[in-house]
Amino acid sequence: MAAPRKWNRPRNGSGKPKTGRENIHDELMSEWLGCDKPLNLGKNVSEAGSWIDDILKKQFFAESLDEEEVKTAWKEIAGDFIGANTEPVSVKDGNLVLRVTQPAVRFHLEQMKPELLRKIKARFGNDKIHSVRFTLG
Repeated sequence: MAAPRKWNRPRNGSGKPKTGRENIHDELMSEWLGCDKPLNLGKNVSEAGSWIDDILKKQFFAESLDEEEVKTAWKEIAGDFIGANTEPVSVKDGNLVLRVTQPAVRFHLEQMKPELLRKIKARFGNDKIHSVRFTLG
């Protein structure tokens, strides 16, 4: 003859078996909420600080290149004439924006853009600046 099955009553948080009243309470709450009580409320919770750094790096910095670093190195990269007639304005999302003093210089720089971009990438790395734009000012 098989051994009789031992019935395990559900247990409350203290390890004691739940009373009939506690079972009724749990059933009413699950009906009212429309679901059973989750086993571990903190299971999928993480601290905001662990995500903020990643988001800021992707959105704003992207292993950022300091604009001041570009401004100080610009004359060395571009040379005396180009450095005297241009000024780095901003670096955002891998785009370097240069302010140019004259339209003729801008035309000259458009012709030199691949060479300038190569020098910039050699100085700061291939993944920092992807394109160069020129504005008159």
